[in-house]
Amino acid sequence: MQAGDTVAIVSPSGPPNAVMLRRGVERLEGLGLKVVIGAHALDRQELDHLAGSDAARAADLQAAWCDPAVSAVFCCRGGYGAARLLDRLDWNAMRAAGRKVLVGSSDITALHNAFAIELGVPTLHGPMPASKILADEKPPEPRSWESLQAALFGAPGVVHGDRVLVPGRAEGVLSGGNLSLLASMCGTRWQPSFRGRIAFLEDVTEEPYRIDRMLTQLLQAGVFDGVRGIALGSWVDCGDPYPVLLDRLGPLGVPVVAGLPVGHGSPQMSVWLGALGVIDTESCSLAGRIGDREQAR
Repeated sequence: MQAGDTVAIVSPSGPPNAVMLRRGVERLEGLGLKVVIGAHALDRQELDHLAGSDAARAADLQAAWCDPAVSAVFCCRGGYGAARLLDRLDWNAMRAAGRKVLVGSSDITALHNAFAIELGVPTLHGPMPASKILADEKPPEPRSWESLQAALFGAPGVVHGDRVLVPGRAEGVLSGGNLSLLASMCGTRWQPSFRGRIAFLEDVTEEPYRIDRMLTQLLQAGVFDGVRGIALGSWVDCGDPYPVLLDRLGPLGVPVVAGLPVGHGSPQMSVWLGALGVIDTESCSLAGRIGDREQAR
C-alpha cells in the first residue's frame, strides 16, 4: 500500500461507536489514505451484539473487497458475528477481485482463517479503526500505531515476547488468531490447520480451564498436526494461562515463544497472517518477511 490508496471500513461483527469510528477514519486519512465507509457500517440489528443484519454486513464486506478502487478493507471492530457471514459470501466473486488487504483482529479471526482457505491471500492481524487502541480521545497508542503503519506500508515486522516455553527456532507461514474463534470453526468447512505452519494464538477474558478445553479440542481435531512452532500473544484477563499452555502445547515438541504483545490489551502490534514468519526463542521474537506482497503458502 501507499499514500493515496483507497481503503474501506466495514462492520462484519459488532456495532461500532460512531464517534470512535469517525476518529479512526480521521486517523487513517492522516496517513494519506482515502477512506470510504460501508453503507451499513453503523447499522444496529435487533440482536444488539450485531452491526446490522447478516445479509447487510456480508454485502458491505463483499462490495468493499470486490471494489477495484479499494486496496484494503478494515474491519471497524470485533465483538461477535463475523463467522455468521462465511456462508453468505460469494467466494468466486471475491477470488476474481484479486489480492488486497484485510485488517482486523479478535472476532475477525473467522475472516482471517476463511480468507486464507478460500482466497489464499495474506491478511493483517492488527488494531481496528473503531477500537480504543486507535480511536480513543488520546492519540493512538504509539507502538501500536507505528507497527500498523509499518505493516501497511511494507516494512518487515519484528515483535518481541517476554518468555520462552519451549526453546528453538522455527520458520513457516503464520496462521491463527483468537483461540475461541479457531475452536469454534472446528468441524466446519473452514476448520483451521497448522500443518507446516507457525500457529499464533491469543485470547481475552478466558479462564485457564477454558483455554485448556479449547486447546484440547484443537489437538483432538488434528489442527496442530505437523505444526512447526507456536507464537503466543496476549492473554488479557485470563488469569495465569501459562501452566495450561505449556501442559497442552509443550508435548508437541516444537518451539514456543510467548508474551508477544499481539491480540488484545496495549500495545497491539500488527502481524501478517498467511505470510512467512520466523520465531526465535533466543531473541524471544516473531519476525520475518511479513508483508502484503508475500504470497500465502
